[in-house]
Amino acid sequence: MNILVINCGSSSLKYQLINMKDESILAKGLVERIGIEGSVVKHKTPQKGEHIIKEPLKDHKAALKIVMSSLVDKEYGAISSLDEIDAVGHRVVHGGEDFAQSVPIDEKVMEAIDRNIDLAPLHNPPNIMGIEACKNLLPKAKQVAVFDTAFHQTMPSVNYIYALPYEEYEKHKIRRYGFHGTSHKYVTERAASILGKNVDEVNLITCHLGNGSSITAVKGGKSIDTSMGLTPLEGLPMGTRTGNIDPAIIKFLMDKENLSIDEVNEIINKKSGVLGISGVSSDFRDIENAAEKGNERAKLALDIFESSVAKFVASYLTEFDNISDIDGIVFTAGLGENAKTTRANVAKKLSVFGIKIDENANDVRGKERIISSEDSTIPLLTIPTNEELMIAKDTMRLAK
Repeated sequence: MNILVINCGSSSLKYQLINMKDESILAKGLVERIGIEGSVVKHKTPQKGEHIIKEPLKDHKAALKIVMSSLVDKEYGAISSLDEIDAVGHRVVHGGEDFAQSVPIDEKVMEAIDRNIDLAPLHNPPNIMGIEACKNLLPKAKQVAVFDTAFHQTMPSVNYIYALPYEEYEKHKIRRYGFHGTSHKYVTERAASILGKNVDEVNLITCHLGNGSSITAVKGGKSIDTSMGLTPLEGLPMGTRTGNIDPAIIKFLMDKENLSIDEVNEIINKKSGVLGISGVSSDFRDIENAAEKGNERAKLALDIFESSVAKFVASYLTEFDNISDIDGIVFTAGLGENAKTTRANVAKKLSVFGIKIDENANDVRGKERIISSEDSTIPLLTIPTNEELMIAKDTMRLAK
């Protein structure tokens, strides 16, 4: 079975065509600057390398037409006919309270995705456009929605209700939803396998660390708490997002700088985080290089991020009866998988709990490995995430 995985962002589109017989990638690509001058498609196949297409793309429908033609192109394509695509798995950012798992797409599902646009105004609309385009371009293929928020729908109310008047939850569904669910679910399944446990028995704290970052407490294979909230702004300081701040800062900035709410929203989402602290970049690699050269603000940005990770992990220890009940702490995503210094510094801050890292084992990038010392109270693991494969697996299960 061939599964096409589609991930529509606000002005971008990522895709992978996966042969589920051996989970091999037949083709993958990235479409950037959709609806913006300078649109470009970067299409890759293992045998034929990368092919770049530059032409105006007014919307996601136009982008998907280029993707489909690239997949069947005689020169650089991967398949001879679009009929070889059995199903399409769509990453949908926000499913609200409507979806606790992936689902085949029908009219009711489309209505629910549309109903949750208020919760993800930048992402759900292009997700809808991508689904509609794929329905038209691939009428024979089954369409499946895989929600970023679904994995966290198992959280108890004590962990998702905000201390606002309760009627705001009842009227507007203002609550913690959490994100990166597909990634947290994938590494949970892989960690269970590595540790020799059934998924429904494994207890973990999973750390998805990258330009966007979130931490999740997993009990019995299910999410019971997570750091992101109503939106992906809450939680850790990230590449450009503030993470947790005093909400009164918003009005304070509006008054002092004579800013509109939209202008402040731009600051806290796109100009803050480690970019705002360091003044260097939102890319942790650039910040690490600057810190090594003596840039004090870059070092401060890294210290604040690592301290925040450790604090969240420490707080999630309280979700379990005993430290011995926790099977592992997992590091994943771009920073978690590759930054040994970040992992070591986080582990050092958690040493009060008997958590210890093995320096030799920790000298690794992008591989599955246990990186804690033998006498660590909780095993530490690195597991590269694979959200596309997780989406493809869910899609195949539902398509069958």
